[in-house]
Formats: sequence, C-alpha cells, structure tokens
Amino acid sequence: MLDDNKQEVLVANQIKAESKGEGRYLYCVADSGERADLGKIGLDGKEVYTIPFVDLCVVVHNCAAEPYRSDDNEVVKRWIMDHERVVEAAWEKFGTVLPLGFDTIVKGEEDISPDENIRKWLEGDHANLKERIDKIRGKAEYGVQIFWDPKLIGDEIAKRNEEIKNLNQDIKTKPKGIAYMLKQKLENLLKKEMEKKADLCFKDFYARIKKCVEKVRVEKTKKIDEKTQMLMNLSCLVDKEKSKELGEELEKIDKREGFAVRFTGPWPPYSFVAFG
Repeated sequence: MLDDNKQEVLVANQIKAESKGEGRYLYCVADSGERADLGKIGLDGKEVYTIPFVDLCVVVHNCAAEPYRSDDNEVVKRWIMDHERVVEAAWEKFGTVLPLGFDTIVKGEEDISPDENIRKWLEGDHANLKERIDKIRGKAEYGVQIFWDPKLIGDEIAKRNEEIKNLNQDIKTKPKGIAYMLKQKLENLLKKEMEKKADLCFKDFYARIKKCVEKVRVEKTKKIDEKTQMLMNLSCLVDKEKSKELGEELEKIDKREGFAVRFTGPWPPYSFVAFG
C-alpha cells in the first residue's frame, strides 16, 4: 500500500500528464459570467460549454491538445460551418461575443490545466476584452454587395458620350482597315468611361452606406459572370437600431436601372473583432 506522500506524487503526475494532453477548443469570448452548457453543437457534435471568469466567459469544447487537420476539404468546410454555428448560438444566448478564429486551441502546461490557462488569459486581458465587448455591444455585422449589368451600363454611356457616338458612326462608313482601328479605339474609350463610372458609383454608394454604419471594411470583389459584375463588396458593423436605415438606403440603390444589391446578416461581428 502506498503512503500518502507517494499517492500525492502519483496523482500530481497524472494531472500533469492529462493537462499536457488535453486541450480546449475556443469559439468566442462572451459578455457573461455564466457557467452554461450549450449542448452537443460543436465540431463533430462535441459538447459545448462556457468557462467563466467574473463577467466574461469563453465558449469551448474539450479536445486533444493538437490542431484540427484533414486532407478532405469537405470535412474542413463542415468544421468551419460548425464553428460559425456555435458562435452564432452564443451570440443569440449572450447578446455580445468576440469571435475567435477557427482552430484556436488552448492546452495545459506542466501542472496547469487548460481551464486554468483560459482563466489566466481572461484575468490578464480582462480590461482589453471588456473594452472590445463594449465597442460592439448592440451592433451586428452585415454584408453588402452591389452588382451592375456592364452591357446595360455600357449602352447607357454610349448613348450619352458624344465621342463614342461619333466613333460608332465613323465605323459604319469607313473602310474595313480604318474601321477596325476605330473599333479598337472605341473599345478602349468605352473601357475608360466604364472605369470612371465605376469609380464614381463606388464613391457615391460608399458615402451613402457609411453614414448608416459604425465601421466599413472593403472586401475583395468576386467574379460572377459575363452578364453581372460585382461593383463593391463591404462588411459593415451596424448599430441594430440603424439596420433599417441602411436597408432603406440600399433599396434606393437597388431600384436604379442596371444595379442590384445583396444585403445579408445580421451576424456576429466576425470581420471587426476576430482574434485570428
């Protein structure tokens, strides 16, 4: 039979080994000191719960102290979607969250458990985290994408631009060789006028959107097809009370001939507070 001292050493070594092998997968920091169970909604159906400290908590599930990796892109996509669903569930429950990036894992160190490491982080960074929470309380993220029909817009420019109208007339009456060169000139001129139009529209729409939101991030535009081009792609941080005002402004743009708007959200403010 082991004496008390040896038993204490064995227990301590077991805790040490378990702490180093265990991890906690982090989804977000929430504006609550509540210890809560959110159910089996995590990656691969993991049980999700909170680790509280004073008036904040971290939403986590238990995992191995190693990254989530897979050669199957579909598996990775599913994990990312699961991650976002948990963040949104926490957002619905607690009201304000700071999303963490996919695959953020805290592990134990020596005699410190993963939970203790998380609490140490919350304690050491408490003031900063509270400040960030305060800045986004009552706000949500919305996506704004504005598209235009390049053929319709180009035709409208061609009707109004005198130089383009004259070139079109000349192309019809000149010999083939000269007409070919004039056609190239016409295409270059139309391209230049389209770029000017796009720049003017972007500045106009951006100014109208900016007055309705707290913050704006300009995202990379995406290729749609030959008939539709994305003119602008924005992530907007919006006070919930101003979301209707933003929607009304976007509706005015959507009614303009040749333009279309996609307005999505609300979501947790991923683009404005994510840690990684």
